[in-house]
Amino acid sequence: MTVHRVRLARVVVASLLSLAAFAVYAGGLRERIAAHRQAAEAAQAPLPPGTRVLRDLPYGDDPRQRFDVYLPAAAHDAPLIVFVHGGAWAIGDKDNPGVVANKAAYWLPKGYAFVSVNYRMLPEAEPLTQADDVAHALAAVQRLAPEWKADAARVVLMGHSAGAHLVALLGADPARLTAAGARPPRGIVALDSAAMNVVQIMQFPRHFGFYDRAFGSDPAYWTAASPYHALTAASLPLQAVCSTQRADSCPQARAFAGKARELGVRVDVQPEDLTHAQINHELGAPSAYTDAVGRFVASLVGR
Repeated sequence: MTVHRVRLARVVVASLLSLAAFAVYAGGLRERIAAHRQAAEAAQAPLPPGTRVLRDLPYGDDPRQRFDVYLPAAAHDAPLIVFVHGGAWAIGDKDNPGVVANKAAYWLPKGYAFVSVNYRMLPEAEPLTQADDVAHALAAVQRLAPEWKADAARVVLMGHSAGAHLVALLGADPARLTAAGARPPRGIVALDSAAMNVVQIMQFPRHFGFYDRAFGSDPAYWTAASPYHALTAASLPLQAVCSTQRADSCPQARAFAGKARELGVRVDVQPEDLTHAQINHELGAPSAYTDAVGRFVASLVGR
């Protein structure tokens, strides 16, 4: 056998071993995702008695441009929480386990309405387009709020993971909201985004591949899609919840808060010893974590 054939054989064997290892990893990943889903489903509180649900209300022509509304039994000038799900800008849905139930169970009895938003995703829509979708969804929610006996002037925009990046970007640059016909909300709650500074992520030699799929290779786009770089004195108050079990989330949140303070903008960092998934699906369950987010939201809307 020639040297070339020996090398080729080694490459083939290595490739087969890599594929086998990836298959094992992928299988394990699927199992972990299923386990997280089952845990989220098991931990969900039922919707409060008398909850009225309005499903798939459109804010655009695309099937993904829809939102669901959860109204308390006796709504009256109800403040609104508008929630944006995560999923690496590519997957996820407004009624996935962990998105609604615990949050609705906590806020609806306090007189709030809760809205869960879908938006277009990769590869059809990149993050800046997704942020514009969320802005248009907010505009539609504010137009329809009087029909639900909700208060369009008292809105908090909240998101998890990729959704947290989108709401943080809109809060940092509220001109994106007004361009879509929306009034800026009272503030933002960003649940465990590790993408507050997109430029820093993309300049780091080793980062997750889904960031490349979301933000591409153009440094100008990284800057445009970066909440940290969008901060000005006109940015909205924000609470950044971050998992201390991740290496990147809390440092990004603290750096964002530091720049915001220099600009005179309120940003509260709320570190939590919870996983990325738990920060989403355990919000609303009885805990000091839920109480901290509840206090921040109440400080914005006065309820």
